[in-house]
Amino acid sequence: MIRHLMTGLILVLMVTGCSSDKEDSNANKDSEKSYSAAVEHIITGIEPGAGITVTTEEAMKKYDSLEGWTLEQASTPAMMTQLDEAIEKQEPIIVTGWNPHWMFAKYEDLKYLKDPKGAYGETEVIKTLARKGLKEDKPQAYKILDQFQWEVEDMEGIMLDAQQSGKDIAVVAKKWVEEHPDVASEWTKGVKDVDGVEIELVTTQWGSELSATNAVAKVMTQKGFDVTITPVDVAVMYKAVADGDADATVAVWMPITTKEFYDKYEGDFVDLGANLKGAKIGLVVPKYMEIDSIEDLKPAE
Repeated sequence: MIRHLMTGLILVLMVTGCSSDKEDSNANKDSEKSYSAAVEHIITGIEPGAGITVTTEEAMKKYDSLEGWTLEQASTPAMMTQLDEAIEKQEPIIVTGWNPHWMFAKYEDLKYLKDPKGAYGETEVIKTLARKGLKEDKPQAYKILDQFQWEVEDMEGIMLDAQQSGKDIAVVAKKWVEEHPDVASEWTKGVKDVDGVEIELVTTQWGSELSATNAVAKVMTQKGFDVTITPVDVAVMYKAVADGDADATVAVWMPITTKEFYDKYEGDFVDLGANLKGAKIGLVVPKYMEIDSIEDLKPAE
């Protein structure tokens, strides 16, 4: 009798355990499916033509899990407004994200979805490009550009300050330079003062790159340069430097984000190397969403 009872108990436990495992597995699948449905198979993005927009369009072709999805293209402020609202209400949302950006300084509980197909690459760098002949024409400007380097935290600090204070990012970037003379002095090491030499820096209109460009411009102004900043889209930025219509840019994300344009104009500019390392792009979600990978999403039916 005892033997029969024990055997029955073991069978019950085994069945219960299997059922529990299946329920957990099904719950995970239901959760993944519900997240995809909850966001209506929409990735909330930024401006058309932006590097991360182009990369995300390509990523959507690589992942079966993103089949039938829509990339909503509006503006960076519009994307951030939707992210703010979703986090406040603890609702699911999937956005195109990148570091450096103040969203990561403001919201510590954000995470990138894993990208097993490598559509977004590993880490990115931000490079400085100069027009051919700048080193010979304006050697002091070239030297500053060549020595310009800083950290992700520096850029994100400027962006967050601008966002929270409501001040123009150019104003905040210039203030940052004044408050970090030790960093700025590294950029100007061995650089002689000039008297009104004109320099045109071209940049994208992303907050990250406006902060970098205005910081460099401030340092150049302190050394006597007359600096003009021209914000344009990424295609025009590359063409301006390659054609010699602008002197330089410090806004080149590589090796993924702007690769199309880098490859197109390679050989028509001088690559001064990375001014910032540790940048990253990808699909970003709040950590309260129990999902880890792009492949965990479900295609639109």
